[in-house]
Amino acid sequence: MADLNVNPGQNPIITETGKEVKGTSETTLLPHRAAKYNTITNTHVKIYVWELPVRVWHWINFIAIFALMITGIYIGKPFASASIAEDAYYSYLMGWARYIHFFCAFIFTANMIFRQYWVFKGNRYAISHPFRKIFWVETWETIKFYLFMRHKKPHFIGHNPLAQLSYIIFMGLGSVFIIFTGFFLYFEPQPESVYGNMFFSWVPFVFGGDSYTVRSWHHLVAWAFMGFTVIHIYLAFREDYLQRNGTMSSIFTGYKMEPKKYVGEKDEK
Repeated sequence: MADLNVNPGQNPIITETGKEVKGTSETTLLPHRAAKYNTITNTHVKIYVWELPVRVWHWINFIAIFALMITGIYIGKPFASASIAEDAYYSYLMGWARYIHFFCAFIFTANMIFRQYWVFKGNRYAISHPFRKIFWVETWETIKFYLFMRHKKPHFIGHNPLAQLSYIIFMGLGSVFIIFTGFFLYFEPQPESVYGNMFFSWVPFVFGGDSYTVRSWHHLVAWAFMGFTVIHIYLAFREDYLQRNGTMSSIFTGYKMEPKKYVGEKDEK
């Protein structure tokens, strides 16, 4: 295995005006941001893009969000009931839906906190660089590709900047919205509790001033998560089909197959 840092300018972005923009948003000068790779052929390498903590975070997130979606929809509008009319004590469907929803909410929150920690510990593919000019240049060039305004998409080993931006919006800001509104609703029946009074009593003032508005925001962001999930799965399969680089298998193994010209060359250790 060898540590790999892409040299600035090795994979320049060529805009439609012909202007060349040096560097890439995946480039970092920090030594601990290096990624590891194996040389497979004279032209291709197998690069370790998604480290184990990122893959574990991804699948825990997937399971938690899926469970939150199903139970959340049921809590909002129950679509099933006991086959035999009887006291709620025996079937307890709504109780179990709420219990699973709350349990997965705590898992989702802890998982997101861990992911923020890994931003500072992982390789360069574990972090985005939205405050760099090149990030927004690449984002615009990627958007133009999806709008059929250019024939070829800039090549990225990790997520392209448009995907990174969507993660910042949905998995970043969206998670903050849904976590705080969700925990306010969870502790609302106990406003005198430490958590309800000290940590989440301010939420209604930020999200509209009353419980109904907070609940509406919670539902709206939840549906946005659902839409994002569908688009994310579609684009992952699409990328795997077009690039033939193991995008889908990489979320299990961590590795992608990439042309050596995109990842640079260093002696293997």
